[in-house]
Amino acid sequence: MAQNIVEKILAAHRVSGDLTPGKELAIRIDQTLTQDATGTMAYLQFESMGLDRVKADLAVSYVDHNTIQVGFENADDHAYLKSVAKRYGVVFSRPGNGICHQLNLERFGKPGATLLGSDSHTPTGGGICMLSIGAGGIDVAVAMGGGPFYLTSPKVTLVKLNGTLNAGVSAKDVILKVLSVYGTNGNVGRVLEYGGPGIAALGVPARATITNMGAELGVTTSVFPSDQTTRSFLKAQDREADWTELISDEGAEYEQVLEINMSELEPMAACPHSPGNIATIASLAGKKVDQVLIGSCTNSSYRDLKTVALMLKGKKIHSDVEVSIAPGSRQVVEMLGQEGLLTDLVSAGVRILENACGFCIGNHMSPGTDAVSLRTSNRNFEGRSGTMSAQAYLVSPETAAAAALTGVFADARTLDNLPAEVNEPEHFAIDDSMFLFKDTAGKGIPGTEIVRGPNISDVPAGTPMLQKIDGVIVIKVGDKITTDHIMPAGARLKFRSNIPRYSECVFENVDPDFYTNAVTNRDKGLHNIIVAGLSYGQGSSREHAAMCPMYLGVKAVIAKSIERIHCANLINFGIVPFIFDDPKSYDTIEQSDKLVIEELKISVEGDGKATVCNVTQGTTFAVKTDLSDRQKTILLNGGLLAAVGAGVL
Repeated sequence: MAQNIVEKILAAHRVSGDLTPGKELAIRIDQTLTQDATGTMAYLQFESMGLDRVKADLAVSYVDHNTIQVGFENADDHAYLKSVAKRYGVVFSRPGNGICHQLNLERFGKPGATLLGSDSHTPTGGGICMLSIGAGGIDVAVAMGGGPFYLTSPKVTLVKLNGTLNAGVSAKDVILKVLSVYGTNGNVGRVLEYGGPGIAALGVPARATITNMGAELGVTTSVFPSDQTTRSFLKAQDREADWTELISDEGAEYEQVLEINMSELEPMAACPHSPGNIATIASLAGKKVDQVLIGSCTNSSYRDLKTVALMLKGKKIHSDVEVSIAPGSRQVVEMLGQEGLLTDLVSAGVRILENACGFCIGNHMSPGTDAVSLRTSNRNFEGRSGTMSAQAYLVSPETAAAAALTGVFADARTLDNLPAEVNEPEHFAIDDSMFLFKDTAGKGIPGTEIVRGPNISDVPAGTPMLQKIDGVIVIKVGDKITTDHIMPAGARLKFRSNIPRYSECVFENVDPDFYTNAVTNRDKGLHNIIVAGLSYGQGSSREHAAMCPMYLGVKAVIAKSIERIHCANLINFGIVPFIFDDPKSYDTIEQSDKLVIEELKISVEGDGKATVCNVTQGTTFAVKTDLSDRQKTILLNGGLLAAVGAGVL
């Protein structure tokens, strides 16, 4: 039977379950990655499982998020991560080495392999034909220990690319076009597979830009074929031995097909405050720009930054614009330096930032009050930049450079001397000296002392499921509430290892009284309930958006829809993810209403249907949750760690 690429990889890694779309499937994971903002908790959970070493083929711990060290917390976390890596057989990527997704693509990506990462942009690996999936840290911990990863067997959409990109239009515009078609919600349980004659002109970094921002669609992941372009990239990285051809069979079937003629694309932007709010640059032309930030895991490759450097060469940035660049890896910096391009950037007036996530997560370079900030990153949620009133737009490197020169939104195609497409080099600069413990990967050094600073707390324990919920709506929120809304990043990231402290930040930018109200209810013996609209929990994979609410006594979320990773995280931490049977019920309830679900345990054990009594309003409404037997076991035991500890999983 003819198979597409997704079906081939899933079939080759199937441990149990059904490949039929919509059914639960367990797959073997070849590689795992963590980053420092989510990694500390992932490794604390791994330690709690009592394993002596990692059992995945490769596990890499990257430090790329919390690199700003104001106070002791981040430095202590890095020391913990380094010691854990040494003990358990994890490769450790030191601060300054680069961004996890860029580095993994360059140095470890392998066509046909599976990758599970505790970061929602792990699908970047799809650019090199990996089945790369973002997940909560606890799922990654299980995979590091050799356990399978469970997912809903996906529907597969073919995105058929035709034509070629014109100068001044790039891969970022391709994925923005896809986002304009599918939006940011309603795509759960789907994988995008890219094909068609147009892909031949897209290098691996360009493909990775597209798969990276597929995360904003809410799909499980995205993947390109492994072809001669892939082979050339790996050869240039001295890794041709990792290449294998992997393409779809003639006659392979897809649930949907979307055709895009790249020759007809024009420069685009994602406008505030959603990656799905797409407009053309032509419609924004002339609008004043205050800040331009180039980099992040989406657009920080050698190709992207060399393109920008060539556009700025011999010129000066506009006097009213602040411009900074964050390269994706040390390899990129070294190559730009060798070619004199760093000098060109600095001479133009650009600030060179650390090889880290930085501005993308609001960790620094926050724009001014009401400022317009153009960014080549992947998310522009309200407040994510660190400034609530800022207007953040997502654009291509070419569009960003055009704004840097002109001070306004401008079409790069209108500029003089627009450079030709930057081709991949025959050889990249290879220096893996900042990857530690490669020689003990998979084995570790038993007896290594684990370093634990005072900011590192224990993993909070869940409790067995209640017979009923007797609770109160602690917050009611609208559509497209992101994990940034739930658990703010930026200056708060340093508390990720300290759940009691980080829990004080839950929903702080949405409802400053949330923490106090939740603790008051919890201490009174009332159960906290969160009510939400469509696409609750979109965005980052941060499991803290489930873990911290669990710590505060949240027992259920009732929403119109919940995104994939967050739904899994809720289950993993013992919070029941209910969906309104009738979305109109959302309008009948208010924050602070008292809700009772009399037969919660029976509902979860059975068909997932339940009746909610709104004691305050004197009404009832129906909810439902669609759970596998494995997920029921997790919830009934109070979370994944509790279920593993009880020996029932």
